[in-house]
This record gives sequence, C-alpha cells and structure tokens, in this order.
Amino acid sequence: MADPLGTAISDYLSNTHRPFIEVESNLFENEEIPVEYLFRSFEWMPAKEQRALSLARGRILDVGAGSGIHTLALQQLNKDVVALDLSEKCCEAMKKQGVIQVVHQDFFTYTDTEKFDTILLLMNGFGIAGTLDHLDHFLKHCKLLLKPGGMIIGESADILYMFEEEDGSVNIDLNGSYYGEMQYRMSYKDQTGNWFPWLYISSDLLSDYAEKAGLQVADLIEGTDSDYIICLKNI
Repeated sequence: MADPLGTAISDYLSNTHRPFIEVESNLFENEEIPVEYLFRSFEWMPAKEQRALSLARGRILDVGAGSGIHTLALQQLNKDVVALDLSEKCCEAMKKQGVIQVVHQDFFTYTDTEKFDTILLLMNGFGIAGTLDHLDHFLKHCKLLLKPGGMIIGESADILYMFEEEDGSVNIDLNGSYYGEMQYRMSYKDQTGNWFPWLYISSDLLSDYAEKAGLQVADLIEGTDSDYIICLKNI
C-alpha cells in the first residue's frame, strides 16, 4: 500500500528526500508541504502549538504522531507520552529518532489497559473524524481513552472564509454536506495515496458536539487566521 507521508519522513532521516509532499483536495488547488516542516523543532512551532504542548500533562497519547516531533518535544520535558500512528514507516522513523513508546495501530480500534490524562490532536488532528456525521463517534472513542478529568487538546480551523465572494456573501450549498468536509490525497516521488476524508470544523460547532459527548470546553487558543486549538475536559 502506498504511504507517501511515511516514505517522505523515512527519506528525510536518510537524507534522500525530495523537498515537498504534494497534497490534492476535491475543492481547492494543489498544495505542497515541505518535508522539512514535519521535523521542525519546538522553537519553530507556532505559538499556539507550543502552548498546546505546555498544557499536556500526565499520561499523554499523541494521535497521528507522524514524524514524532510533538512526542519528542514532550519526551524532552520528561513527559510520559505514547505515539500512535497508522503508518508503519512513520512508526519506524519515530523509533529511529528515540521515541520510547510507539504504537502502530488505527486510532479507532486502539485501546489500552491504562487510560490517558491527555489526548493530543495537533496539526488539524480533529480532521481524523473525517466527516461531521462521524465526529460523535470520534469524540466518544476519545472519551473512552481518557481518565475522568482528562483533556483532549486538539487543533482545527473554520474554513468558511474560503467560500466567501468579493461582496462578502458565502457560496455554499446549504442542502449539501458540511462545508468543512473535504477529500484529500498525498503524492511523493512515485507514490500516490488513496483519497481520504478530512474534517475542518468551527470551534462553536465542535463545542456543541463535545458537550453532547460529555466533554466541556476548558480553553480556546486562537491562531493567526481561522485556526485554533481547543481543550476539551472529560466530565
């Protein structure tokens, strides 16, 4: 199975990488992700990302850990953190860099004998839910992995601005799917991955879904654009 992201991360560690991963979506023009960005240090992370890591406490689960940058930053602070990723190549790359606890598994089937104080969902990690219809299931699975009083610290963005016209009106299909639902696929070198669903959601709507799942908004950290990090407490 093609794994463009995992291959790019592995290549970076062996100094054989190409500069960019190409990202296609069903709605917008192609974008490029610099492979080097996936290995940024704590000092080069956005302020809201640094703040999110500083809030992580206790036993931590880093979901979709990728290259392991957040896990490694937390390890340097002597935090107890488990890195979870679906990509075998990402998991191998994290081990090579010294990540202590690496789990190669799908988040939706992952369980543990010990629950977590913090679940990290950085780099638009709420997108893993895929669609708005699946968000409730996603949040409930997070809650199952959390201790009472535990916290989800995750990132998303409200992309409504992408549908704005010059006159300020918004061009969306009110009878269609939620405007934040997108399809993506990645390409790197000769590998092209499968299309996958990804969700961007406004903080207000996410707060409503969280409340229904038994989670309470404890903090909201706004970024420079429409992006944000939200902290949801297990009540």
